[in-house]
Amino acid sequence: MKTRIVFLLAIAFFVTSVARAQTPKEVLVFGQKIQYVEAGSGPTVILLHGLGGSWQSWHFNIAPLAEKYHVVVPDQIGFGKSDKPFVNYRIRTYVDFLDQFCKQLKIERATLVGNSMGGWIATMFTASFPDRVDKLVLEDAAGYAPPKDFDTRVYWGLNPTTREGMKVLLAKVFYNKAFQTDAFIDQSIAARLAAGDGYTINSVTESIIRGEDFLDDIAKTIKRPTLIIWGRQDGLVPLAEGERFNKDITGSKMFVIDQCGHVPNLEKPGEFNAAVLKFLAGE
Repeated sequence: MKTRIVFLLAIAFFVTSVARAQTPKEVLVFGQKIQYVEAGSGPTVILLHGLGGSWQSWHFNIAPLAEKYHVVVPDQIGFGKSDKPFVNYRIRTYVDFLDQFCKQLKIERATLVGNSMGGWIATMFTASFPDRVDKLVLEDAAGYAPPKDFDTRVYWGLNPTTREGMKVLLAKVFYNKAFQTDAFIDQSIAARLAAGDGYTINSVTESIIRGEDFLDDIAKTIKRPTLIIWGRQDGLVPLAEGERFNKDITGSKMFVIDQCGHVPNLEKPGEFNAAVLKFLAGE
């Protein structure tokens, strides 16, 4: 029964017809339509999804956080229902869009919560506009340069279009085997093809291979209160990367979730939400 429940939660992440508790809104940023949802009131918390994600990636986190905070969740440019222009995407592109997105919504200061690529964007934004960030939460964040002998062909596996490729990716992203069944693999491929963000993913991948916007020196400049959340069994961005963030960001705190992969907010939402709320409350 437990496995079945987890499986259904997994489907809710990848299938685009997730039941919506919020009505999406739209705003123009640099002339491009950005879709977002918002809920709750209080200090603003912005949730930033990772590569290939959308606001629905935070489906199990919005309501719990919105009980005490004003939660804003965009489909970042090139993903979800936002516009997908054919440009050379890089992390600083997303920082510029987040900057203007906040100005359009008249958000002067916010806490940033970012998963994977979203954590990379959140870190870069915080370094660029420290006075506009209250606190920072990095969840299995990407952003450090790979070793010089790293085989960059691995990055192309982030945009799978075969069952075998999807199986390999899911095994890296999720710890729970319920996310690796044949049925879930098929559902995931269908959702990946329907997302229409393949160009965006490949463009970001090419930017990484070019060596653009890495955080190696930038992370050390972060001075805002920071919580680092990591799935111990993350096969995509290893725990060692989280420990490096924890070492580089002075005064940061780290919370590791056992039996969990790359997306704790989905695989272990209860523990993730509790940790974030505790941190935001200053406990």
